[in-house]
Amino acid sequence: MELKPNQVRLMLLQVADAIIAAEPMLSQADRDLGDGDHGLGMARGMEAVKDQLEKLDPGTVEQVFVTTGTAMMSSMGGASGALFGTLFRAGGKALAGRPALDSEGLAVFLQAALDGVMKRGGAKPGDKTMIDALAPAAEEAGKVIGKPLNEALTAVATAAEAGKDASKAMVAQFGRAKTLGDACIGFPDAGACSITIILATMRDFATI
Repeated sequence: MELKPNQVRLMLLQVADAIIAAEPMLSQADRDLGDGDHGLGMARGMEAVKDQLEKLDPGTVEQVFVTTGTAMMSSMGGASGALFGTLFRAGGKALAGRPALDSEGLAVFLQAALDGVMKRGGAKPGDKTMIDALAPAAEEAGKVIGKPLNEALTAVATAAEAGKDASKAMVAQFGRAKTLGDACIGFPDAGACSITIILATMRDFATI
């Protein structure tokens, strides 16, 4: 199973709708850790993504992901805009020359996205950031390259969810949550919540 460029476009439109619908939950997750603007920023970014993707006639898979990242980066501002924009742009550029998205491409995308975000933001696994959902997802993707894309996405989404849940026990090392110390234990990172929604929606699209 593989997704052609226009199918990837439709998948990311579905992702955008899922993030926009989850804005209240994402905002609450961010408020729990001392901030509160993550959900609104992500929703604003995904509205910009929809605006760009709805009029895009993509020739490549790379183009869809890079367009998504560029829209987020230019519309959101702040750390989330830079990091989620980097995720889609770095992951997309790594898919250059691939005619479709398959399980191998998913692994390439997620590893490049992880590398890009870690380089851009400086966080590592265990710092209670989006990395704590993205890193296990990328690791799992590398293990399921030989499986059909829908099965690979199911495994990847499950790994991200487990990573997000594990972030509840972590003490934040970045952002305003860092000032909370042990008081942030028990709450998942908001960025990790967004990663799980993105990957779960990709899984749902591929398993229809």
